[in-house]
Amino acid sequence: MYTQKLQPDSSFPDVQVTLSTGEAVSLSNKREGCDWKMVVVYRGKHCPICTKYLNALEDYKGRLLALGVDLIAVSADSQSQLKEHLEDLSITFPIASGLSEEDMKGLGLYISVPRSEKETDHNFAEPALFILNQDNTIQISELANAPFVRPDLEQLVSGLEFIRDPENDYPIRGTFSG
Repeated sequence: MYTQKLQPDSSFPDVQVTLSTGEAVSLSNKREGCDWKMVVVYRGKHCPICTKYLNALEDYKGRLLALGVDLIAVSADSQSQLKEHLEDLSITFPIASGLSEEDMKGLGLYISVPRSEKETDHNFAEPALFILNQDNTIQISELANAPFVRPDLEQLVSGLEFIRDPENDYPIRGTFSG
């Protein structure tokens, strides 16, 4: 089964998830002082590559905030799985659980079935990243169907520094539909 992919320059849907604190939030809500949002979808606590990526992302949080880019990570894990995962994470940015299969499909994510009960107990999203601008329009998107394909964080944040510089007047790319 294939999913409909969200297109650049389209509105990001309202997706409700639960933070590690238990608070329900919308993925597109931005903290005060931020007008853009980075939404990082990760596979779940079962994925050591995700853990490594999230821990590396912590090093870029300050640069993102300086650009006015808020940050959240989310998976389809349960709240208890997220709490267990926090033991392996060294992050201070918001992280959430409860991404439903319906929401995964609505976001156009690639969805995988666990290989065994040892991996996890639910279908899960493969990695994805969305950058939402001030209008909650998709400025950048990256969808992967395997855990090994993710944007290089230095290149991504450097690119956002370029895009956010008003002198560069950088448009949303990839909108030509032929």
